[in-house]
Amino acid sequence: MKKRFERNEIVARLRDTIATGKPIIGAGCSAGLIARAAELGGADVIICYSTGQSRIRGLQTVNIDHANPQTLSMYDEIRNVVRDTPIIAGVEACDQTVYDLDELCRRFVDQGYDGVINFPTQGHGETFNPHTTVQNQQTGRNLGIPWGFAREVEMIRTFREGGLFTMCYVHSAEHAAEMVQAGVDVVCAHVGGTSGGLVGFAAAPMAEALTSAQKIMEGAWAVDVDAICLAHGGPFAEPEDTAALYAQTDAQGFVGASSIERIPVEKAVMGAVQGFKSHAITQRKGSLSEAATT
Repeated sequence: MKKRFERNEIVARLRDTIATGKPIIGAGCSAGLIARAAELGGADVIICYSTGQSRIRGLQTVNIDHANPQTLSMYDEIRNVVRDTPIIAGVEACDQTVYDLDELCRRFVDQGYDGVINFPTQGHGETFNPHTTVQNQQTGRNLGIPWGFAREVEMIRTFREGGLFTMCYVHSAEHAAEMVQAGVDVVCAHVGGTSGGLVGFAAAPMAEALTSAQKIMEGAWAVDVDAICLAHGGPFAEPEDTAALYAQTDAQGFVGASSIERIPVEKAVMGAVQGFKSHAITQRKGSLSEAATT
C-alpha cells in the first residue's frame, strides 16, 4: 500500500536529489501503466493532470472535461500501482463550482493526494494577453474574490497553510515571485505547449526557451534564493533536449507531461508494431497433420 507523504518529507527528498547532482523529475501520469513505469524509472513526483486524459486518447493536450472532478477520479488508479512516490494533483483554481478554497483543499486532501500544482492555469493567458487579465479582474470584482492567476496564488497559499506540498506553473518572472511569496515549494517555469511526437505544439526556438526559463526562475530566486525551480514544455520534448536546459540555465529539474506519457508511448508502440511487421512470412506448407502422414 502506498504511504502518505508529508510536505516536509517531500521537500527534503527533492533537496537530497539536488544535492546528489541529479535533476528532479516530475512525471505527468494519467494512467496506472504510465505511473508505474515512471516510478520504476526514478520519477521524484507523479503528477495527475485532467488534460492527461486527452493525451491518453491520442489527442493534443486539451482539457476535455470538468478538470477537478476528473483529477479526483484519477487518484485511485494511480495510487493502486505507485508505492513510494508522492502523487501530486493538478488543481484548477478557477472552478466556479467550488468558490471556497478551504473546501477545494479538503477534497483533494481527503482523496489522498500528497500535493498540488495549479493546473489548468490561466497564467499563460494573463502573461501574453492583456485582455485576459482585464477579463479575469472583472470576473473577480463580480464574484467578490480574486480570479484568474490571482486566484491560483490564493489557492497555493491556502493549500500551503493547510500543510500540503505545493508546486506551481508560471509563465513570467513576476508570477514566479508572487507564487514564492505565497509559500510555494517548487516553481516550474512553463515555456509553452510541448513540441514533438505526433500532435505536439509549435514551440519557440531552443535559445528563446532557455532565456525565458532562466528569467522566470530568476524571478523566484529574487524572493527566495533557495526556491526549487524546474522547467517544462516548449522545445523540451525529449530527454536529450534537457541537456541544454541544465547546461545553459540554473534549472534544478524538469516536469514532463507529453514528454513522459505521450511521446514515449507513441514511439514505443510504433516501434513495436514496425518490429513485428519486419519479419517475413513463408508460404503455407500444408497442415502439420498432413505432413506427418506422408
